[in-house]
Order: sequence, then C-alpha cells, then structure tokens
Amino acid sequence: MEEEIFTDISRQISEWTGSGEMVALTIQVFLVVLTVVIANFFLRRILNKLESRSHKTRTYWDDALIEAARKPVTIVAWIVGLSFAVEILQVETEVTLLDFIGPVRIVGIVGCITWFVVRFINNVEKGIIAQKQARNEPIDVTTVDAVGKLLRVSVLITAVLVAMQSLGFSISGLLAFGGIGGLAVSFAAKDLLANFFGGLMIYLDRPFAVGDWIRSDDRQIEGTVEEIGWRLTRIRTFDKRPLYVPNGIFTQIAVENPSRMTNRRISETIGVRYDDFARVAAIINDIKEMLRSHPEIDQDQTLIVNFLQYGPSSLDIMVYTFTRTTVWVTYHEVKQDVLLKIGEIIEGYGAEIAFPTQTLHLMSGEAQEERRADPASA
Repeated sequence: MEEEIFTDISRQISEWTGSGEMVALTIQVFLVVLTVVIANFFLRRILNKLESRSHKTRTYWDDALIEAARKPVTIVAWIVGLSFAVEILQVETEVTLLDFIGPVRIVGIVGCITWFVVRFINNVEKGIIAQKQARNEPIDVTTVDAVGKLLRVSVLITAVLVAMQSLGFSISGLLAFGGIGGLAVSFAAKDLLANFFGGLMIYLDRPFAVGDWIRSDDRQIEGTVEEIGWRLTRIRTFDKRPLYVPNGIFTQIAVENPSRMTNRRISETIGVRYDDFARVAAIINDIKEMLRSHPEIDQDQTLIVNFLQYGPSSLDIMVYTFTRTTVWVTYHEVKQDVLLKIGEIIEGYGAEIAFPTQTLHLMSGEAQEERRADPASA
C-alpha cells in the first residue's frame, strides 16, 4: 500500500515537472502561507490596539476577552491556512493520504474555541476577585471558584461531544452507552462520586469558605481552608502542614467554623483568700465597673461578675464576658489587659489572690501527753 502511494506521488511530481504545474502549485501554497503570516501580523496589531484601549475602561470584561483571544486566534489562522494549502495539494495530486486534514481541522478549531472560552472564564474569575479586592468590597471567593469550575467542566464536555459528532461518531449511542455503563461505573467509583457530591454540598450549603478557620473533633481536623476542589479540600494546619481531606468526609462529621463567631469569650474563676472576705463585695463591684467601661468588651453580650462559691482554699469569683474582637491575637491582648486590671483591683483593697494552701495545727506538749494517756478522747 505504501509503495503504491509513493509511486502515485512520484508519478504526479513527474507530470508537474514536465508540464510546469509544479511551479504553479508551489506558488499557490506559498501565497497561502504568506497570507496566513500577513493575517497573523495584522491580527496581533489589532489585538494590541484593542488591548491598549481596553486598559482605559473600568470594566474587566474587555481585558479578559482580548487576553483570552490572543493565542487561540493566531493558532486558528494557521490551522485554516495550512489546511487550505493541504487541500490545494490534495486536489492537484489526488493523493488519499491527505484525507485526514478535514478531521484534523475540525478538531483543531473546536480545540481552539474551547481554549479561548476556558481562558476567558479564568480571566473573568481573576478579574472579579481583583476588582472586588481593589475596592475593598466583600467577595465570596468560594462561590466564584465554584462557578468557574462548573463553567469550565461544561465547556470541556460540550467541546468533546461537538468534536465527536463532527468526526462522525453517534452522540446518541454514546449517551445510551453511558447510561447503561453508569451503574457499573458508580459501583467502581463510589468513593469518587461521594467526594464529588460532598464538594457539591460544600458549594451549596457553604458551611465554610476559602480562608475560614475550621475544626472537627471527630477527625482531629483543624486549620485554614486554602482550596475547595471537587474531590479534595486542602487545609493548612497551624503548624503550616497541608492537610488534604476528601470531600465525602464532610458529609459524615460535624464541622465547627470559628471564623464566623461574633465574639470571643472570657470565662475565668479568680479566687481571693478567706482572710479577705470583707472586701469581696467591693472587689466584685469594681471588676464589674471596669468591664462595663472597657472599650474592648461588648456591652450587648452577657456580662457576669459574681461570688461563685466557697472553694477549698479560696473565695471564688466568676468573671464571664465577651470581647468585641474575634481575632485570636487581639483577643489574647484584651484578655491579658482585663486580667491585669483585675489583679490591680484586688491589690488596691489590700487583698491577695489565693493559691492552694493547707493549715497544720501543732499540739502543745501537755496536749500530746493527755492524748497518749486517753486515746479515746482523741
């Protein structure tokens, strides 16, 4: 077969050389390639000019469109030009070896269009986030990321179906086969499907988002969410290690999201000595007034300062209040300030903070003799 093809090509070349058709064909192909080069040159000039004008606008849509079209448009021009040149060769030579150019051109154009749309979606996604951050406006990165991924998957699936239909494959038969084989695939990839639907539930229910601090005692999960994928969620633990959690896990465990707390709580029990019983009421009143005037204590939340109980070695005072801030570092600074001021109030009354003590009663010599003489009296 190969010998017949090469013999056919050799025969055609001999005929062109003798009749002058070879020169004409070469000129035609050269003109096609030259046209593609010139077209690409003007396309670049036009895109550069449009890009310079798009930077002057306030919207990011035109920037995303031009940036996405730059490379795919150039490649499409080359695909169309080269396929046209090959068709000229095929008509003149009548060689069946070049019949593959039609399917290649279809797949190439569909691929370039898909590439353009995916690039456009990526650019719009980045533009939305960048614009919101530049304006200091709230932005839900998780939702933007989810919509972008859904659109990209839809575009890729559509492109594959269009390319297969263009190549002569029956899409209806393929879909029917997919329906029949779906049951077997679901059993074989049940964990993968569980993770996929787990990721979908995260995007719909939104128990947490990128940047949130989450924790779960069920699986010892704690850290900051860095990425929510369709199969895995990447969490950066507080010791800076990456933790990859399958999304299906989140449908089986309770997840706490401390990032969405409204306040942080200060809950302490402070004990003073039994010798300072007369000063306890005044100390409690001063602590309560200090908290009510503290700028970092939320007055709209529960505030309790009360004598709690007679402890084994102290008179216990309960201090229960909430800070305005939820930032971990700032919260501890506020808590430190509150505890130091409580200590100053206690010292101001001449009282002392209690610590565990034991009282040892020593008997005199006469009492010890009486005890030895009459053990029953002890």
